[in-house]
Amino acid sequence: MEKLLSLFEEYLLNNLPNSKTFHPHFEDALSDMLKAGGKRFRPMLLLSVVKSNKSLLIPNSLPIALGLEFLHTYSLVHDDLPAMDNADLRRGFQTLHKKYDEVTAILVGDALNTHAFNLLANASLSNDIKIELVKCLSSNGGIDGMIIGQAIDCFFENQKLELNQLEFLHIHKTAKLIAASLKMGAIICEYDLNTQEKLYNFGIDLGLLFQIQDDIIDETCTSQEAGKTTQNDTSKNSFVNLLGLTGAIKSADELALKCANILNTFDENLKLSLEELLLKYINRHK
Repeated sequence: MEKLLSLFEEYLLNNLPNSKTFHPHFEDALSDMLKAGGKRFRPMLLLSVVKSNKSLLIPNSLPIALGLEFLHTYSLVHDDLPAMDNADLRRGFQTLHKKYDEVTAILVGDALNTHAFNLLANASLSNDIKIELVKCLSSNGGIDGMIIGQAIDCFFENQKLELNQLEFLHIHKTAKLIAASLKMGAIICEYDLNTQEKLYNFGIDLGLLFQIQDDIIDETCTSQEAGKTTQNDTSKNSFVNLLGLTGAIKSADELALKCANILNTFDENLKLSLEELLLKYINRHK
């Protein structure tokens, strides 16, 4: 898994957007959050699925994995803006609107969003597969997924949601892009439709687990420990705010067990490939 991550990191550094203009800092701002690191969780999910079935397609899949990371990074840049979370820290570094200015941060997010699809369109894969990948990413990262989740999150600040509403919010805002990462890997290496759907549903559970874990981290860790602004959810609909810290940990434990059990139902190659990535994450709230 470390070799796969190193391969992705090298590809990312060699394929940062590099349009040079006379703008004093836009090009630096465009690459700052990408170079800052992060878990690279979504691209690694995609590449792990490809590795399990058609490892020879990993080089062709790198632009797709990078497109996923671009889209995810854009969502973080926009999520940190003053109109949303007004955060100071992301991936251990100053957020872009703090380091530069708000206009730069907005436009960097826009650029990363649109360039993600340019990467998909120019990948060395069949056009039929690329169309399915664009459909999957645009749906789950767009109005049917992340965007409506973010809209609900922002609109209902300081208004308590019911548990089913909270789950809807975070399934859309967080889980669907994680689910899409798994499904996109399955599309590339041509797993059957049943396996694609099973991976997608697994990703929804995994993404919801990750959100509960993030809420726990926000409550229990310092900004320095987490690498991002924490104790920032007091007015938001988080699992800790709704269930309490003990209740959120209990829900995370239950979902972690469910994810581990589902992982054991995949065929051996797929299970082993995902297990290598996921075992250190599934219980990260403990």
